[in-house]
Amino acid sequence: MTEQGILYIVPTPIGNLGDITERAVKTLAEVAAIAAEDTRHTRKLMQHYGIQNDVFALHEHNETQRVDAVIERLLQGDSLALVSDAGTPLINDPGYVLVHRCRERGLKVIALPGACAVTVALSAAGLPTDRFAFEGFLPSKPQQRRAKLEALKIEPRTVVVYESPHRILHTLADMNVVLGSGRQIVLARELTKQFETYLNGTAAELLQVLTDDTNQQRGEMVLLIAPAQSEADVRDGPGEAAKRTLLLLLEELPLKKAAAMTAKIHDERKNELYQWALENKNNE
Repeated sequence: MTEQGILYIVPTPIGNLGDITERAVKTLAEVAAIAAEDTRHTRKLMQHYGIQNDVFALHEHNETQRVDAVIERLLQGDSLALVSDAGTPLINDPGYVLVHRCRERGLKVIALPGACAVTVALSAAGLPTDRFAFEGFLPSKPQQRRAKLEALKIEPRTVVVYESPHRILHTLADMNVVLGSGRQIVLARELTKQFETYLNGTAAELLQVLTDDTNQQRGEMVLLIAPAQSEADVRDGPGEAAKRTLLLLLEELPLKKAAAMTAKIHDERKNELYQWALENKNNE
């Protein structure tokens, strides 16, 4: 019985050619062939690293048609590598159909760790990273883009999207209208490359920066949107129910203890309650 081949998911650099791993180079050299989103781009990359191997095209326009042939090669014992133009395959790149079919057929799939613009941008943007939502590219049509932004307006996680240079001004303008002036946004541009830049501000502020300096409109872009603020974050001081509880407890307890108990009951901030009580007392 022929031993089945393995499909390797191999990340490639998103800019800096030094960001490929030794394991990735070794895998690309040893597999029977490489499935590439753009064979011309991949051959240039292989030439840089001195890799000699067969390359065939597997992209969004032919993946469904070619998947059976790729599966057959794996079943016959050929191990293959899947690469995209840059970064980690399947992260807003082709490959889902192939990997899904491999899993259905019980074929082994091994993903190598490596470069990914999403995680690079999140690591350095200064926004919360414990939870995030990746949305790929926003719709190109204005009405659909604004509808998508409306849906993300109350998203409690950091939102990560890709954007192209020719749409960045339109997208920031829509973000300004839909998300308002209080939402923090980070524009990460040309990641790992010579002119890597992080711009931080509201949509209106970023729009002004890019309008004033057209160089900031160039290159590969990642936009990160800060999480929507909760009701507790945007209101001025403790909630009304917590205030009433605190005033009642203050009739029997010292301020510090009353604030601590109220904080537990209403899931409020103890220091905020303490400060509010002090200010309320001084205003009497």
